[in-house]
Amino acid sequence: MIHLPSDFEKRMQQQLGNDFDSFVRSLDTPSPVSIRINPYKTDKIPDLTRVPWSTTGFYLPARPSFTLDPLFHAGVYYVQEPSSMFVEQVLKQHSERETGRRILDLCAAPGGKSTHILSLIGATDLLVSNEVIRQRSQILAENVSKWGQPNNIVTCNDPSAFGKLKSFFDIILIDAPCSGEGLFRRDAKAMDEWSVDNTRLCTQRQQRIIADVWDSLSDNGILIYSTCTYNPGENEDNLQWISQNYDVEFLSLEIPAEWGIHEIRKGECVGYSFMPHRTQGEGFFLSAIRKRGSELRANPFKDKRPVYSLADKKYRSEAASWLSQSDEYTLIQKEDTLYLFPEEMLPVLNTLNKILYPIKTGTSVSEVKAKNLLPTHELALSSFLNKAAFPTLEVDLETALHYLRRDEIKPHTSKNGLNLLTYEGYSFGWIKNLGNRSNNLYPKEWRIRMEIPNKNDREIK
Repeated sequence: MIHLPSDFEKRMQQQLGNDFDSFVRSLDTPSPVSIRINPYKTDKIPDLTRVPWSTTGFYLPARPSFTLDPLFHAGVYYVQEPSSMFVEQVLKQHSERETGRRILDLCAAPGGKSTHILSLIGATDLLVSNEVIRQRSQILAENVSKWGQPNNIVTCNDPSAFGKLKSFFDIILIDAPCSGEGLFRRDAKAMDEWSVDNTRLCTQRQQRIIADVWDSLSDNGILIYSTCTYNPGENEDNLQWISQNYDVEFLSLEIPAEWGIHEIRKGECVGYSFMPHRTQGEGFFLSAIRKRGSELRANPFKDKRPVYSLADKKYRSEAASWLSQSDEYTLIQKEDTLYLFPEEMLPVLNTLNKILYPIKTGTSVSEVKAKNLLPTHELALSSFLNKAAFPTLEVDLETALHYLRRDEIKPHTSKNGLNLLTYEGYSFGWIKNLGNRSNNLYPKEWRIRMEIPNKNDREIK
């Protein structure tokens, strides 16, 4: 039986009353496992139970080894905790602007909510995914790259940097760093690190983060505030702090009773709580808040020397032949790299590059080397890749896993030069065939380090 910190147990007894025993029993049950499929890469609907508040979320009967599934590395699906998929309901029920939305996922690593948002927004929208910790921002960039959509930027900035972007974003998601009470069932470390003092520090940090970015939210824009804790100080008390310091409107969501989500109202504040004894998911809290006001959303700053410009004509034709047709996206260029990016967001991109520290822009398509274009690894993962433009090599599971380890693989192809690797029809990387051997071009920093088990011991799906 799980042993809870005594101060936490006392507080939860007061919060839950007669529900406390059911709550504790739920913590001794296995955590649910769920995935979201990538609607831009597959239209196959798994024969699985759906996560009710997400159109692309599904529960798995058990947790497989995702590391040993090439489809995971190809961005065909993402592994995400089911409760956190509830962000989808805010975008569906309250995001009124149909095109050209600027969205900020402020605390975005490892990328679950960012890849989810990318599945829900249009080609003329732009998502900025930020992570302040450098190492985690690289993981975020990797996961967003695998999702294969060009309408994104990944940045590595402190939240205070966004204060310079006055009235810039239409939607800001703050999945705030918190005490992690909702993760006790699956993360013993979160329970070991818990203390009353830490919850107070988290509350103060959350308020500071909100204050840092508040001016960058446009009037009538939406703040989505979420945590993975049950602590009222970090949840509904923080909502009250927001209402006392800013002119806001709390937005209600239509929720079927069978979802088991608890609506919390405290004065004018409205939030939604996920509890493991009521919902099939971990602990989670979310509130949608509209910023009142009448000022127009700020336009990008005028830039006489843009960092990015339309791609050079001498490269554009060849690079465009590697892509499927899309009127909303265009090829842009920075130095010797070409990117696929929403054309109407180019001024926005150049504005952000003057203020933030981007580590990933759109989809990198090619690099210019010795006046020749070389396709990038991101292109192999792009939803807009034109597979017919390259020799394609379908590989079996064993070969795919060795490739993902960056082992040398022997290609069964007579086509020298670059070959696009596919597994079950999904592209996931390049090799350079040299005839009797090949160069493995999978990114070194992405390689898997697990040993490949025997076929009889391996469970992938």
